[in-house]
Amino acid sequence: MRIGKPRLSAMRIAEMNLGFFGLQFSFGLQQANMGPIYSYLGADEATMPLLWLAGPVTGLLVQPLIGALSDRTRTRFGRRTPYFLIGAVLCSLGLLAMPYSPALWVAASLLWMLDAANNVTMEPYRAYVSDRLDESQRTAGFLTQSAFTGLAQTLSYLAPSLLVWGGISADLIDANGIPQITRIAFLIGAVLSISTIVWSVVRVPELPLDAAEEAPSLSARGALADIAQAVREMPPAMRQLALAMLFQWFAMFAYWQYIAFAIARSLFDTADAASAGFRQATLVTGQAGALYNFVAFLAAFAMVPIARRFGAKHVHAVAMLLSGAAMLSLPWVDGRTALALPMIGIGIGWASLMGNPYVMLAGAIPPQRTGIYMGIFNMFIVVPMMIETLVMPLIYRPVLGGDPRHVLVLAGAMMLCAAAATLRVREARATPA
Repeated sequence: MRIGKPRLSAMRIAEMNLGFFGLQFSFGLQQANMGPIYSYLGADEATMPLLWLAGPVTGLLVQPLIGALSDRTRTRFGRRTPYFLIGAVLCSLGLLAMPYSPALWVAASLLWMLDAANNVTMEPYRAYVSDRLDESQRTAGFLTQSAFTGLAQTLSYLAPSLLVWGGISADLIDANGIPQITRIAFLIGAVLSISTIVWSVVRVPELPLDAAEEAPSLSARGALADIAQAVREMPPAMRQLALAMLFQWFAMFAYWQYIAFAIARSLFDTADAASAGFRQATLVTGQAGALYNFVAFLAAFAMVPIARRFGAKHVHAVAMLLSGAAMLSLPWVDGRTALALPMIGIGIGWASLMGNPYVMLAGAIPPQRTGIYMGIFNMFIVVPMMIETLVMPLIYRPVLGGDPRHVLVLAGAMMLCAAAATLRVREARATPA
């Protein structure tokens, strides 16, 4: 039996989270490029959210089940590692194919595959961090994961601009209007998706299970029963997080879907996806996204000592407040340089979103159910996304006037609500089951 968990050096903690870099590079490519790709292929702005339905639906169906199965999996490679590798291979294939989509339905179908693959990897990876680290190092582990999210998405958002600065024309497009720089960026993402996961699992393999982490053997029926029991026995702190998660993830999903269209209106006075102005707006959106993700990369490290001193809850509430204020200000931005200040606020919020809720969660759940509770916790992300996906087409024109800038105002208001809801969470420590 293993007595305690060995403390890892900062380098080892970074290496074990490197796979998250490849995973989040993929997510960043989706966030920055799926809206424009759908527009190039003829999608309508009002119904655009329905084409993003793949992410929340696959997350809702896949992650709790995969989390439960990974708790019960026993292989010589570990219980989480097989899911990392399978998900990474499928993700790489989806990234390779996406920018070659000849029609809207093909792109939407590939997004289902891509999101399913990412979801196979996501929660086992979060559970792996909780499994591998002693409680005293979990804050550093999850916020390092958040830092890699910021760095990966900085580079994924910036990749098309870097290619343009390297001499490739932004107006070099295929017959469907998809730029060549988009294809190259997705190829880079495919390589990173598999290579970084392999590095992590080779350099920082899983530990043998101790008695507290043991779960029954693998079976689909047992996994479904585990999910039902875990929902019934959900820790109070986890239930209290649900409201804050509803507001913040509704806001982020709406932001990702409409930021390129809002910048096209504000800075380039265009709503025409076939125009050169719209392609420039897409590049500027990528540059702005790279900035907020770079801020998130730095902020995640800065949050480690701050969260230890003041608590993850209070740090997260302040971060949501700053992010909400930034989103509220975006419709009045009238120049590229003026985007910098809002991106700082959104970057701080993004860093916190990817780290602090998991710090709060990890201390409230029993160790032998880490995978399943991480999977169920993802429902607190995907359900708000599904709500946004279904509600936005109904309100986009009659309530929001068909203006994507008004979507950002709504997102900002939701972030402020998330800040208030976070303060109501009573953090608790896990008790062994």
